[in-house]
Amino acid sequence: MIATGLQRMTATDQLERLRQVLNAALRGKSQVMEYVLACLLARGHLLLEDLPGLGKTTLAKALATAVGGSFARVQCTPDLLPGDITGFSVFNQKTREFEFLRGPVFADVLLADEINRTTPRTQSALLEAMAERQVTVDNVRHQLTDTFFVIATQNPVEHHGTYPLPEAQLDRFAMKLSIGYPQRDDEIGMLGAAIGQRPEERQYPVVLQPGQLRELQQSVTRIAVEPNVRGYLVDLAGATRRHPQVTLGLSPRGLLTWQRVAQAWAFLTERDFVTPDDVQAVAEPVLGVRLGLVPEAGRSVISELLQSVPVPV
Repeated sequence: MIATGLQRMTATDQLERLRQVLNAALRGKSQVMEYVLACLLARGHLLLEDLPGLGKTTLAKALATAVGGSFARVQCTPDLLPGDITGFSVFNQKTREFEFLRGPVFADVLLADEINRTTPRTQSALLEAMAERQVTVDNVRHQLTDTFFVIATQNPVEHHGTYPLPEAQLDRFAMKLSIGYPQRDDEIGMLGAAIGQRPEERQYPVVLQPGQLRELQQSVTRIAVEPNVRGYLVDLAGATRRHPQVTLGLSPRGLLTWQRVAQAWAFLTERDFVTPDDVQAVAEPVLGVRLGLVPEAGRSVISELLQSVPVPV
């Protein structure tokens, strides 16, 4: 079970308040915010592939504040070094010893802006952090926060001077999303809210206290996945490996990620078990980041995959 009595009401209230903060930060994007919450609760990482100026930094800042964590932003450029992300050791003249200066990766929420503009060497500096929630500098391991969350962005239009993310890096992301342009009424409301307020003055409320996000994430791991639903997931993974348009079939790690995100989706809908509908609901953002599909064909291929496997009763 997710929780009972007062605990369940508390979890529901926390999730609802998180939704309110995120929906206030980005108007008219409630469905995208549900996916963001599912990614966070599944202890995954998020890749946002979208045009500049659509609110990716705003989303990251609002999320970091709402979960009671710290926020750091890295602007990825070709001259960015791994140490600029992880940190580095410097010699202290007073103590005559080397001291480790922490990099931005030690934040609770890290925004890696335009990640495909930095070199593969620097991209790989995030690999250990995303997979193990630790970094190794000068053969010394430094532990990151248990709820460490990466939001990386890349521009789907500009490809000049970029370095495509390697498959090993892409597989560390749980989901790929696109925010997209807001509707007319939402943009009118955004303009009205901005009158008399500078962007840097915008404040977001703190929703979760220390340790509460970890408790929610732990609750997600206890969501039941019955054998027939697990079999459904395995059959879908097998279908990705046989589809002629899929260059990279779903790996076992990707399959585990799909199950975790489906558990988080069930948790967000206040159920303590996963249904095939949950699996299908998160299929596009989970598969879109790891099957090597071109964006134009991705949605239709994923739809074909879902239709090719019988849904368990």
